[in-house]
Amino acid sequence: MFSRGKACFASGLARWYSCVNAKTAIKVTPALCRHQHRTCSSESGVKVLYDGLCPICVTEIRFLQFLQKNRPGRVDFVDISLSGYDGEKYKGVSYEMAMEEMHVIDEKDQVHRGVPAFAVMYSAVGLGWLGRFMMWPPVRPLMDKSYAVFAQNRLKWTGRGEECTTGRCEKKTR
Repeated sequence: MFSRGKACFASGLARWYSCVNAKTAIKVTPALCRHQHRTCSSESGVKVLYDGLCPICVTEIRFLQFLQKNRPGRVDFVDISLSGYDGEKYKGVSYEMAMEEMHVIDEKDQVHRGVPAFAVMYSAVGLGWLGRFMMWPPVRPLMDKSYAVFAQNRLKWTGRGEECTTGRCEKKTR
């Protein structure tokens, strides 16, 4: 039993050491390496597609950017509301698709939508516990329903109309 514990410790230490060697100029913690379950390279980071005209969305993105300030390159926040957004560069996620619900592209280039997208995004900025909680089977149905209500109403709640799901849109002026 003790030798198995030593082997697990040694394996964890080796994983941490390889991460440190892979990023000699950047501080890397063992927790970050465990999260990735892959190499500790930041070249294939998470891409978060968000609506930069949504004040609710922007507030959350600013908070996440603050959290990842010590982890440069881990997350690329992509504002889909900018005129240069090209969905083909982001696994074919069009502006219309991204306006319907949250999309995140993980380190393996897999697209996640809705609540799973939030779980990937939170894990990438160091809030893995929150992502795991959201995906926990007793909580997941509530999260899915809550997010569906938000996604369906966010344009109305932020002063924009349903026509914003196609083309580009601005906040309505009265």
